[in-house]
Formats: sequence, C-alpha cells, structure tokens
Amino acid sequence: MAGGLLLGGAIAALFASALPTQDPSSGFVDPPPDKIVIKVATVNGSGCPQGTAAVAVSPDNTAFTVTYSEYLAQVGGNSDPTAFRKNCQLNLIVHVPQGFTYAIASADYRGFAALQRGASSTEKASYYFQGSPNTAAITHPFSGPYNDNWQSTDTTDWAQLVWAPCGVQRNFNINTELRVNAGTSAPGSTSFMTMDSTDGDISTIYHLAWKECPSS
Repeated sequence: MAGGLLLGGAIAALFASALPTQDPSSGFVDPPPDKIVIKVATVNGSGCPQGTAAVAVSPDNTAFTVTYSEYLAQVGGNSDPTAFRKNCQLNLIVHVPQGFTYAIASADYRGFAALQRGASSTEKASYYFQGSPNTAAITHPFSGPYNDNWQSTDTTDWAQLVWAPCGVQRNFNINTELRVNAGTSAPGSTSFMTMDSTDGDISTIYHLAWKECPSS
C-alpha cells in the first residue's frame, strides 16, 4: 500500500473528544505546535487488503484515524470457512517534533454486527512499539441476538502508558482482529461483524498523550 499522510478539515469533526490538557506538574504538556507525520510502512491482513486502509492526523495533533473499506468477518450460510476471523496489522512510521514523545492513551472502534441467537463475536486490538517487549491487548465481546451498530473503546491509565522511546525511531504496530463464532445458532444462518459505518468506511480513532523528553 502506498502509505501517506492525509490531512484536511473534512475529518476534523471526528476529533471532538480529543484529550484534555494535562497538569504541567505531571510531566504532560500541550501537543507540540509542529505537525506530526504518520506513514503506513506496511499493512498486512485479511481485513485490510492492499489499498483499503489509510491514516489521517487530527489538526491539533492529539489523535489520528485509521480508516478501512473492507473489514468483515462472518460465519454460516455460504461463508468461506476461513472468513470467521479477519485481522489487520498496521506498521506505522511516526515522526514527532524534536524533544517530544507520545503514547496511545485510548482508541475508539466502530462498526456493525448482525449476530444470530446463540452466536457471538469479539473485537480485539494489540499495541506495541518496534523492539519493545510491552504489548497491550484488549478484547471486547458481543453476543447474539444482535443487529445494530457497535462501538468499543480501549483506554489506558496514565500511569500505565507505554511511551515511544526518546531520540530513537521506533515504528508503532497496531494489530486488530474481528472474530465471529456460530455457537448454537441455527444451522445455515449467517452472522457477521464488520468495522464499517453507514458510508462504507470505518474510522478508528487513536488518541495521543504527549510529554517532553528529558534534556540531552
């Protein structure tokens, strides 16, 4: 996929819930005025075929969004036997202004699910920096009958944030997964879960926390 930064006012409304300013005594500061730059180094997975994922940064540098156009897991009916699980591994190159570092404080996921009675599904996301042993993984379960939009939010306590190392380029990895289980649902019935909104794309918003790096 041709990775690149997508900027513009069209996505500004997605970031109304940006992180508040932190108490300076805690070491957190306002997001730096210079733009951060995010590029997709690699994108792999059955949920994000080539050309179906893009990244955009909010105007105030407190969040970025990953959008998908084909991300669907399903079971039952004429579904492919391997379609019950879809995933997407994003490897992002994140450039931040000199003297600052960042961490992912929360992430918002949205989609649609149609689960028959007895069926279930999960949305899972894992986050880690290249070369770091620290991996955060959070799973959200859903149960049928269910036929509606869904939303899940991953949050991290301030004290537990994993910061990008200062002065070193470390790619940031996000691995998301959708999984659907037929369970005891009626034979031949179809259940599915998608990261998809009414306009055909999903917007996964990652909220950033900032702090200054120690002086060299």
